[in-house]
Amino acid sequence: MKPSTRRRLFRGSLYVILLVAVAALLFVADWKAIKFNFLDLEVAKEQFPAIITTAAKNTVIFTAIAFVGGLILGLILALMKLAPIGPYRWIATAYIELFRGLPALLVIFGMAFAVPLAFSWRPPGGGVGAGLLGLILVSGAYIAETIRAGIQAVPPGQTEAARSLGMAPAWTMVSVVLPQAFRIITPPLTNELVIIIKDTSLLFIAGMAIGDKDLTTFARDMSSQTANSTPLIVAGLMYLVVTLPLTQLVAKLERHQNRGR
Repeated sequence: MKPSTRRRLFRGSLYVILLVAVAALLFVADWKAIKFNFLDLEVAKEQFPAIITTAAKNTVIFTAIAFVGGLILGLILALMKLAPIGPYRWIATAYIELFRGLPALLVIFGMAFAVPLAFSWRPPGGGVGAGLLGLILVSGAYIAETIRAGIQAVPPGQTEAARSLGMAPAWTMVSVVLPQAFRIITPPLTNELVIIIKDTSLLFIAGMAIGDKDLTTFARDMSSQTANSTPLIVAGLMYLVVTLPLTQLVAKLERHQNRGR
């Protein structure tokens, strides 16, 4: 048998296996129970407009705060890690390794409960403010490594050319290196933004007022009130409305960069 024939048969068998698996799933599924528990239109209608005007809005606001805060912190840490002064590098490296190794949920819990109890400190914004601070601490560590990689990816000749023109090291970094670095790391930074959008769902652990609920907390509470899982499906769709365009943007940016190279 020819190799091409074997390949066609192999691909055909994979299609058959897939079709059989889908048919078996459709046959054994209890569609009446699925519709009642997950696709109840009456329960779904009860979520609107609050799921948009409150939950989705809060999720976007929390994401923006955490991303901007993480970006600023990450930039500082990246510059410290690349600094010629040893203690700066050691501090930045220790911070990045620590917060990249800790679960985000644990950090948020610690900032919301452990730190206020230990230091008699009331976080601004209450539980949500403390949770956002924890999310900034974690996201800053990941963003720092992304920015560092972007800075090191800029050809050294760019810095040498700027210095030969008499530019100071700090101004060279700000006006020459960082703009090129951020152009390089735009796709991974967008991925970090998508991750932060989903990580805002962890803020529930810090406690929330009714007006502060994000999509996950809103859906969880509505699911408990209605004894139905449809609110979780609606919240999942809302997340996809936000994240899918961003993931498509990442793919487009990566294709554009590949063509540029």
